[in-house]
Amino acid sequence: MSFLKINNLSVDYQMRKETVYAAKNVNIEVNKGEILGLVGESGSGKSTVGNAIINLIDEPGKVSSGSVILGDINIHEDPKNIIKYRGKKIGLIFQDPQTSLNPILTIGEQLIETIQTHLDLSNEEAKNRSINLLKEVGIKDAESRFDNYPHQFSGGMRQRVVISLALCCEPELLIADEPTTALDVSIQSQILDLIKRLTKERNLAAILITHDMGVIAETADRVAVMKSGKLVEIGVTKEILTNPKESYTKSLVSSVPPTNKKISRFVIIEKENKNNKENNLKILNRWTKKEIVKQDLVQVKNLSKSFDDNFFTESSKNSIMAVNDVSFYIKQGETFGLVGESGSGKSTIAKMIVNLFKPSSGDIFFDNICITKIKKNLEMMKFRKQIQMIFQDPYSSLNGRLKVKDIVSEPIKLHNPSISRKDLDNYVFDLLESVELIQNSVDRYPHEFSGGQRQRISIARALATQPRLLVCDEPTSALDVSIQAQILNLLKDLQEQLNLTILFISHDLPVVRQMCDRIGVLKDGKLCEVSNTEKLFLEPQHNYTKELLHLMPKIESIYN
Repeated sequence: MSFLKINNLSVDYQMRKETVYAAKNVNIEVNKGEILGLVGESGSGKSTVGNAIINLIDEPGKVSSGSVILGDINIHEDPKNIIKYRGKKIGLIFQDPQTSLNPILTIGEQLIETIQTHLDLSNEEAKNRSINLLKEVGIKDAESRFDNYPHQFSGGMRQRVVISLALCCEPELLIADEPTTALDVSIQSQILDLIKRLTKERNLAAILITHDMGVIAETADRVAVMKSGKLVEIGVTKEILTNPKESYTKSLVSSVPPTNKKISRFVIIEKENKNNKENNLKILNRWTKKEIVKQDLVQVKNLSKSFDDNFFTESSKNSIMAVNDVSFYIKQGETFGLVGESGSGKSTIAKMIVNLFKPSSGDIFFDNICITKIKKNLEMMKFRKQIQMIFQDPYSSLNGRLKVKDIVSEPIKLHNPSISRKDLDNYVFDLLESVELIQNSVDRYPHEFSGGQRQRISIARALATQPRLLVCDEPTSALDVSIQAQILNLLKDLQEQLNLTILFISHDLPVVRQMCDRIGVLKDGKLCEVSNTEKLFLEPQHNYTKELLHLMPKIESIYN
């Protein structure tokens, strides 16, 4: 008998001119001891269904029809049921552990507060229960970490704390909404193993909401596929992934980059807009098409970066070595990947290459010129123009108070202040066309675009100065699999047509395999190995590389 039954659930948003249906007549059942995967693109309604179970729908949205049966009780029948069950019978794990935790309260204070809200326990009893929970989710030295604040934990440890908060009142249903999206492969594996273990040990009913089909393949017992608020298909995970019945499910599965081979292009769910492909990059006709050449565009020599001198706190006495004696080169026209877990030094290296951080020691050469020795701003501007960066979160990296035309034109005017208004407008229009955005996008603000469209704006801004090197720091980790495929295909096209050199940083190993010509593996600030992509995946040399590849979620595992 199913523990959770969602019957004909609909969630709608009453707008001024129309009613938008975020979920429409959804029917789902979950058993105890089972993990149900809920998948779909952004906007498919998967998170809406998870939030609707406990009525966490922001106005003007509302649950317009349907019922949610937990055990034998319709928890939507009485608003008091929701308050009673939320946190006690139903535990929640959100995507970003940093925003899920109160930064001004210690971990212990937050656990005790949650426990005492739902259970009649003394402070001492609640503290003991909290410490045991922290131990259960794998936090070492739980007694001493009890009084730490969230910022004193790593991303993976914060997510473990969030899981302990979700479990602290012995829930019977666990809802995990993208619990590993922001985590690297090793921490992701630990969190997923923890959720699987706790589901079985505590006989929980669990819903895992994610866009990562590899995670679904290795974690979920059954999977439900959603599109445009409707349930498209539901069934046993292996059956859905190997023999999907619906065309949308087939395209969703096919858009996942394979882990066992390299492909030339990512498969996308809808046809890419190929309007006037010949003219897409007409503004950049000064650049010639070239293959990868032997000449090195970037040389990183014995690069180190330590953070000290009160960088983190006023009382900091110990330096932290973020990057330790790293050397590698990037050939002109190639894509070089940097992989490693959180804290390995990937982003720190990127920020030193684009001159956002100064190295503690070592040198960076760009086109045989040592840019770390440049002191004058005017001279550095020449290199800033040639080296541009695309950041992980396209929303926070764009100024929300500026229109798209101002965002894209700002670097153009900086490096070419005498450009006329007409030429500037044409330049911006052509840049947007090159990243497959329509012209009327120029008068809109970032919040009016989807995540994938915002990342296209970021790419247009990065291309505005006609750079030779693009530094991509986790450019698709915040995007679902179909939008990711579109953005990565776009980067491949732009690289081929503009002879771009790319430094590609990611914790998504299947994506790195498809995008990169060579890969460097980082751990604790040190470079473990550098190898051609296929050789690294087929014949890894370093034990850490072997461990990363072993932990990588593999959609192909479902076929075994």
